[in-house]
Amino acid sequence: MHTAAVVGTGLIGTSIALALTGRGVTTHLIDHDPDSVRIAAARGAGTPEPPAAPVDIAVIAVPPSLIARTIADQQKAELARVYTDVASVKSLVHAECLALGCDTTTLVGGHPLAGRERSGPLAARADLFQDHHWVLTPTPETGEHALNRALELVSLCNAVPVLLDPPDHDRAVALVSHLPHLMASLAAARLLDGEDYAVRLAGRGMRDVTRVAAGDAALWADILAANAAALAPLLARLSTDLETAADALARLAGDDPEPQHDALADLSDVLRRGIGGRARIAPSYGGAAARPPTVLSVAVGGRNQELRRLLDDVGEARLDLEDMVLPDAPASPDGSVGLVVAPDVAHPLTEALRSRGWAVR
Repeated sequence: MHTAAVVGTGLIGTSIALALTGRGVTTHLIDHDPDSVRIAAARGAGTPEPPAAPVDIAVIAVPPSLIARTIADQQKAELARVYTDVASVKSLVHAECLALGCDTTTLVGGHPLAGRERSGPLAARADLFQDHHWVLTPTPETGEHALNRALELVSLCNAVPVLLDPPDHDRAVALVSHLPHLMASLAAARLLDGEDYAVRLAGRGMRDVTRVAAGDAALWADILAANAAALAPLLARLSTDLETAADALARLAGDDPEPQHDALADLSDVLRRGIGGRARIAPSYGGAAARPPTVLSVAVGGRNQELRRLLDDVGEARLDLEDMVLPDAPASPDGSVGLVVAPDVAHPLTEALRSRGWAVR
């Protein structure tokens, strides 16, 4: 790949342009907003000059409702030899492209699963897609050259390609992206009704739950509307769980002790299923495959006071333990304990403990 065009210089489009330019690809920036193009170009994302000849690939990075029309217009203008997009909805976009008579042999649907709560070219980063999944949704009419070019794009952005059919993609993102965003927005909206003193108590948990609610409302309304068919059934099942939880809490708040045991069981069941669902994704980060934990061996000399000091030092380091393995025999030669940690915690915890005088293996 030598040349590319990015149509739409928001967060995703500019981040792709930064990645491509950084890999030596001559990248042309196109947007109906000239100020957005100027900012993206000033950040080194590419050139605002139009290409003199069709580029190797055009990336269409506009809202879902505009994707098909933009592809049709750019194909008519012969902007590129291959086209892809970044919309988080694929079935509707493909159907609209067919209805507009787009050349789908040169088209590969795409969706990089990365982003930030901020939007616009100022928020863009060249490493935004590093090790993140990037779904491609080729159809039976997609040409081999087009798919290979799209795979090259994913590689140049250091992302991990995943091939899915459009309907499978839409059901997947409804579950892992669109529903969580809607839930975050609904939870954050409750803060508007809270007393000032209550809002001031909000900590990391509330901030984590509502982080993505800061996204662009108009863009997300467009996304959710485009994937309504896949999202609506999930929301209906969630509504059933919310009704179960609300009914259980109402019974627990009442004065009659008789139904409270069943109510507590219903509430516990909702929470247990949440724990089970969380466990399916907890070992992964950024789309990377789950890795087994690391065990650090630390000599404590078999003395309880030393074990307590070790745990205090771990706490001071502000790094989390997954588990601890105590020696079988209290009088073992060095009284070593095993600290079970996530792989990315092993090195910083080792350094922190060694700086405090612990022997860590």
